[in-house]
Amino acid sequence: MKLITAFIRLIRWPNLLFIALTQFVFVYCVMMPVFRNSNIEPNVHGLIFSLICISSVLIAAAGYIINDYFDLNIDQVNKPGKLVVEKIIRRRSAIIWHIVLSITGIALGFYVDYTTRIWLLGFSNMTCVFLLFIYSASLKRKFLIGNILISLLTSWTILVVAWCEYNHLIKTNNGLHADKILRDTFLFAGFAFVISLIREVVKDMEDIEGDRKYGCKTMPVIWGINATKIFAAVWIVVLAGVLVIVQVYALRLGWWLSVLYSLILIFVPLVWIFRKLFSAQTPQDFHRISSAIKFVMFTGILSMIFFKIYS
Repeated sequence: MKLITAFIRLIRWPNLLFIALTQFVFVYCVMMPVFRNSNIEPNVHGLIFSLICISSVLIAAAGYIINDYFDLNIDQVNKPGKLVVEKIIRRRSAIIWHIVLSITGIALGFYVDYTTRIWLLGFSNMTCVFLLFIYSASLKRKFLIGNILISLLTSWTILVVAWCEYNHLIKTNNGLHADKILRDTFLFAGFAFVISLIREVVKDMEDIEGDRKYGCKTMPVIWGINATKIFAAVWIVVLAGVLVIVQVYALRLGWWLSVLYSLILIFVPLVWIFRKLFSAQTPQDFHRISSAIKFVMFTGILSMIFFKIYS
């Protein structure tokens, strides 16, 4: 039982649940309403969506495992009480699970390619596995590039389901439906990218001691904490500004409930994060800010529900 519990912790089950929720809400609240009052059959739904979602979750789980595999020394400094690899699960077992989950996720992608009108999902899954491995082995310790890569892969959880629908619509000459899906996709994928980038930088500030000890060239190590705070704060301001612009547009559409939700559960927490960022000093301070950012990610993704309500 202890081994099972450790494995569930290792694959970060709440994050995997969040990935599945993100894709489910995006498909059924943002993409599906586009096909309402239309004789066009959506490509991504039912079993096909389930396979796409499972493949994404498996690849993410494999990524978390390989990340802990390579981060063993750093985690002994930053998170000694949360170690799983080597302490409970042997490193050899961890790498085997990484391989099994990765291969299964890739195989599901190729199966979907082979049995549907979707194409290149298998190759995109393979690319994600490769990038997660390179990130964990090397890029995570580089200046900014690792943060950008993880942020892109976070946004890819939305982009991949949109891609599977979009290329089908283009093939069948349904440009109007494709354009609408594309606009909504970049709205939420952009949100996912920016909020993930902010969180990755905050996590680097939380983990600065272990990163510095083992020669990582993360932004806080190279620039220092204060400059890194300014970098994160700029992106918070950008995100808050875009959010206000989107809400002005939503007001013109009469989406009052959506505006109220966004102001209370996204904008206000962003303001709180901005204020707390500059007073944060300890790893515990940065951890609380990181948790608040996860809350904003969650509420931001749930805001997709209003596309269903108002469609």
